[in-house]
Amino acid sequence: MGKKILLVASEIAPLVKTGGLADVAGALPKELKKLGHDIRLIMPEYSQIPQHFKEKIEHVCYFYVNVGWRREYVGLNKIEIDGIIVYLVDSKKYFERESLYENSDKHIQFTLFSRAVLECLPKIEFKPDVIHCNDWQTGLIPMFLKENYKQYDFFSHIKTVYTIHNLQYQGQFGKDVLSDVLAIPTDFQPHIIGDHVNFMRLGIIYADKITTVSPTYAEEILSYHFGEGLDWLLNIRRGDVSGIVNGIDTDVFNPSLDKELFQNYSLDTFKDRVINKTALQEKLGLNVDATIPMIGMITRLADQKGLDLIEHVLYEVQHTDVQLVVLGSGDQHYVNMFEELANVRPRQVSISVKFDSELAKQIYAGSDFFLMPSRFEPCGLGQLLAMRYGAVPIVRETGGLKDTVFSYDDHTREGNGFSFSNYNAHDMLHTIERAIHYYRMYPDIIDLLRKRGMAKDYSWTESAKAYESLYNHI
Repeated sequence: MGKKILLVASEIAPLVKTGGLADVAGALPKELKKLGHDIRLIMPEYSQIPQHFKEKIEHVCYFYVNVGWRREYVGLNKIEIDGIIVYLVDSKKYFERESLYENSDKHIQFTLFSRAVLECLPKIEFKPDVIHCNDWQTGLIPMFLKENYKQYDFFSHIKTVYTIHNLQYQGQFGKDVLSDVLAIPTDFQPHIIGDHVNFMRLGIIYADKITTVSPTYAEEILSYHFGEGLDWLLNIRRGDVSGIVNGIDTDVFNPSLDKELFQNYSLDTFKDRVINKTALQEKLGLNVDATIPMIGMITRLADQKGLDLIEHVLYEVQHTDVQLVVLGSGDQHYVNMFEELANVRPRQVSISVKFDSELAKQIYAGSDFFLMPSRFEPCGLGQLLAMRYGAVPIVRETGGLKDTVFSYDDHTREGNGFSFSNYNAHDMLHTIERAIHYYRMYPDIIDLLRKRGMAKDYSWTESAKAYESLYNHI
């Protein structure tokens, strides 16, 4: 029997996207709908929503919510995307900003959003069986539900699932937020609050079930090394923690139909893929030569992504006949590192400091290899997209990378990429050199890995069934 599910996220593709959360929130509901569930979504109505979507937004109602001593106006609007209703919490005061998350009052922004999510449900006459929350921006919802709303019949049966996409970002604020924003006495359950207010910690405490975005990451965050200061709490609730690997939207990411590629291709027309490589080389000003191995990286430029490993072996990278194509933004230190490398070897290295979905797809389709040497990686979508487009992943064995990429075995011929386990620059370099060796000496094996990656089903079908099972269980 189908459930009524409300998925709550701070960003949802294609309306607004800064990272993988938006992809998950945009793709998972489509699969849940196919399984017979009444799934609806809700997010803030940011000014960054593209105009062609804004023109389709319909007004639903308005109301006021309490945020500490504040009484704030909230509009509720909606838009339908792929047959699924997405509600939009409209507060121009709090969501018409230049940045989604880098605001000094973000604790107020997402407290207002969390209150509005619960307050709107009786008004739209939608009583979900499950509210599925995501990341710190929605961490207050399970607490508000149990502490303030469960006493009312409308809310009494609602359960919550809380998904951690990246434990590093927790929404931590000073203790004054308790009375000023949450309207909670400062002596409220001090063992829960601690010496500061942590939105993610509250989500973990109050949610009925907790998920992460891969089985390995679910195990890793129980350890001190990966637990980001919350491993003690996650171990208390470890019986309620599970990992479900993200999928990708295989309709949006389809090399045989993708209009943003230079040339479409499939397993049956795989030889046409090389046209994307030479066209990308020409577009980026690299040497146009299909025989030169190309390594792609589409990444946030941050320590988490293993860029310090690359920095340690830059000399070796410069003196190999390999092209490196990087797309991303972030830490200026790493921007400078890649830009200096590109200035020295402009026909070998390209760095594009921006978010560009078209160029990203062209890199997936044009690269021979896709490098993700992450320090930690909750799930990772890059390796899944790379394999979907026929690029062979080179990854460090952590989180979702370990769950989805299996290093090629010379003896059994099993595997779909290349990997290394230790967080070590020369282990990474050795793995890259191994991949390049196969590229030059055994191209048939590289083609086998490419086709194996393209043939694998990385859609949301199986993961959606796992979420369905979790909803049924609670």
